[in-house]
Amino acid sequence: MYEHRTAGNLPSSLNFLSNFVPQQISYIIGNRLYLSITDRCTLECRFCPKTQGVPFVKGYDLTMDHRPEAEEIIAAIDDPAKYEEVVFCGFGEPTLRLKVLLEVARHIKARSGRVRVNSDGLSNLVHKDDTLQALAECVDALSISMNAQNPEIYDRHCQPGLPGSFEAMLSFLEEAPRHIPDVTATAIEGLEGVDIDACKRLAEARGVKFRKRVLDKVG
Repeated sequence: MYEHRTAGNLPSSLNFLSNFVPQQISYIIGNRLYLSITDRCTLECRFCPKTQGVPFVKGYDLTMDHRPEAEEIIAAIDDPAKYEEVVFCGFGEPTLRLKVLLEVARHIKARSGRVRVNSDGLSNLVHKDDTLQALAECVDALSISMNAQNPEIYDRHCQPGLPGSFEAMLSFLEEAPRHIPDVTATAIEGLEGVDIDACKRLAEARGVKFRKRVLDKVG
């Protein structure tokens, strides 16, 4: 597990590093291990704590001073098999670092861990390719942020940087079950204009599960 080093466990010759606290790559909530691998995102959701200038999740500071490579992320994982699942989820979109995500996910799977990716579902749009086949090799579950029942409400709350994002997300959601055994769409209750029942119907029409999320709750 990734540990913070303090002056108490630094050699005297390195006391100048006594105030250095390495960034939080892995963090535990319940019986799940979460991995924060990027701070970049294809969306700028108004409801996201990062957009609001709050860098914390459940008391964990997810501020990044660099984007960790696969080796550093793997070093932040102890025994993946002891967790219910290992989840790629932080203040960025993990599929933007697809190569790194896949390398780490393969490491987890090789050690009998279960892998879930929390995503905005825009991977195919961003990479201009079918990324689901690669994800299928080492990902057990996908949680896709649907967030709204139509493009207007989606654009209002998610502020996508790429045109056609809502439609691309729905297309990804429809294709995903052909590759990934466990796919869930999510939306947050309480956001203005979001119709949870309509979101659920969109998910069910595409053959995926639906989960109503609670604002600011990670899971």
